[in-house]
Amino acid sequence: MSNTFSPLIQPEELVKLQESSGIILIDARAGINAEENYQKEHLKGARYVDLNKDLATVESDPAKGGRHPLPSFQKFSEVLSRLGIQPSGHVIIYDDKNGANAAARFWWMLRAIGHEKVQVLNGGLQAAIKAGFPVSSEIEIFEPVEKYPVSAWNLALADIEAVEKARNNNENIVIDVRDKNRFDGLTEPLDLIAGHIPGAVNVPFSENLDENGFYHSAEILHQKYSQILGDVKPENTIVHCGSGVTACHTLLAMDYAGIPIPKLYIGSWSEWSRNDRDMFTQQTK
Repeated sequence: MSNTFSPLIQPEELVKLQESSGIILIDARAGINAEENYQKEHLKGARYVDLNKDLATVESDPAKGGRHPLPSFQKFSEVLSRLGIQPSGHVIIYDDKNGANAAARFWWMLRAIGHEKVQVLNGGLQAAIKAGFPVSSEIEIFEPVEKYPVSAWNLALADIEAVEKARNNNENIVIDVRDKNRFDGLTEPLDLIAGHIPGAVNVPFSENLDENGFYHSAEILHQKYSQILGDVKPENTIVHCGSGVTACHTLLAMDYAGIPIPKLYIGSWSEWSRNDRDMFTQQTK
């Protein structure tokens, strides 16, 4: 699913657009106190989106779909309408974790329903403030719009069965973007079992970034992922993380690099690690 619209926007570009009525700025910070922090200080004009409430339908059993399964089409349509997003809108998303919190997840979801004009702010909240974008603690007033048509995820997804088939197939590659300590099973702050999917390769999402927290250039990222994929086609590549959020950071990096967006395994380790069937064994080293 190609798109000529760059998935990234630089802080300086955003500053130039700050007076434009044509952009919809979204704060996608997640985690403890995220909304409270948004209320204390956010980029002026930004509207808040909640990872758990808006970008996922959190179920009681993560063994079925992981910790952040996708919402229904109806729910996502309602979220977009409430945020004032129309199909023609220019949406710019940021978080405070270099895009890896929920900004890239929202980017992927919008791209997956066919929205073209959507970008993630390179460097995130901190970079925008440093570049001179004004901040606010005011309540942002905006009008909802008519229902956004959402009927399908048009970017490729992989389920747990597809991952099982791919992980030992030389024509496929399964990429785990979590940090090395989690991949190696040395620590696990979120899920019940430490380790990784047998056969997966570890490419931490942090490697998409330079020392200043910005995405590497498209050229560097293209070279990096071309070497990792080798002869494996992007459509035979599955990318995952802990719960299908941070994986989108790497999908964005690959799109920015000009590589077709691979499959996203939404359930990720949070689903895989909770399935005890013989075919889904855990591995720590």
